[in-house]
Amino acid sequence: MFEKKNIDKELKTLEESLEKETNWDDYEKINKNLKKKNYLSNFIKSLNNLEQNFLDTIELIEITDETNNPKLFGELEGELKLIEKRISILYLETLMSGKADNKNVLVEIHSGAGGVESQDWVEMLLRMYSRWAESKNFSLSLVDQSIGEEAGLKSVTIRIEGENAYGWLKLESGVHRLVRISPFDSQSRRHTSFASVFCYPEVDNTVNINIAEKDLRIDTYRASGAGGQHVNKTDSAVRITHLPSNISVQCQSSRSQHRNKTMAMEMLKSKIYDIELKKEDEENKKSRSEKGDISWGNQIRSYVMQPYTMVKDHRTNTEISDVSSVLDGNIEKFLESQLTKFS
Repeated sequence: MFEKKNIDKELKTLEESLEKETNWDDYEKINKNLKKKNYLSNFIKSLNNLEQNFLDTIELIEITDETNNPKLFGELEGELKLIEKRISILYLETLMSGKADNKNVLVEIHSGAGGVESQDWVEMLLRMYSRWAESKNFSLSLVDQSIGEEAGLKSVTIRIEGENAYGWLKLESGVHRLVRISPFDSQSRRHTSFASVFCYPEVDNTVNINIAEKDLRIDTYRASGAGGQHVNKTDSAVRITHLPSNISVQCQSSRSQHRNKTMAMEMLKSKIYDIELKKEDEENKKSRSEKGDISWGNQIRSYVMQPYTMVKDHRTNTEISDVSSVLDGNIEKFLESQLTKFS
């Protein structure tokens, strides 16, 4: 199930590479290999510990009389279920073996049909992914946002940094639908809102993406903000369009135009890299390119708060009735079912 021998072989290769003095000149490569080595070492250690715990628990169950000692027998059964849960978590990690699964992830959320409702929905999704990142002890930073006129956000881009961040979220790309009683409707009518989510891996120095200067159009504009004394008086925000593919990215997270341009270029490279990954992996292409129009009939997941409460993923048929918990970042069940079905 875990191909333990291959993991041992990969770990041994890494250790041999780290022992070569010539490799220590490349700090970035060494740092990457050390992280990989520690990850594989911890993985094997966890697997060995679980295997030993399983054998010990089975042995205790075999010598325990269920009739005379039902409490101990129940505790041992509970221990087996806990071991199974931990093994399942390790198994999910093995499914994240794609070329970019171990990279950080950039998450874009755009409002769709629904006006101010969908802009508020974008902000709710931002909170959902932010709380999920916090639960995983991942770091999160704001890259770009466009504030709605009345409420919420027209669009937002965030960067999530952590172990297998892209691997966890790569299948979240698509249209997300919300049904609820509108807080913006004086007649308290039920509204349906849509927002699109697009997740793509952050390009690092291990990925070489060449983009010709002549293929770019670079525009600058004033970053949006709260106004007043904090309003940006210079054209620090940057938008870059890749003319051959018509891919557009923008960044306004810094007051420095130079920094925003650098970040926007990294985002552009990441999007182009994501396209290349889709070409190489047809299965991932099918699961990640279901965005379509941000409207009816194209949603990958529905969040219904009225007239009943239910969150349903339409690709895996996974359902959770506690909508509030999901919107508070409890999306592990959906992520796990996606990985199991599409990996």
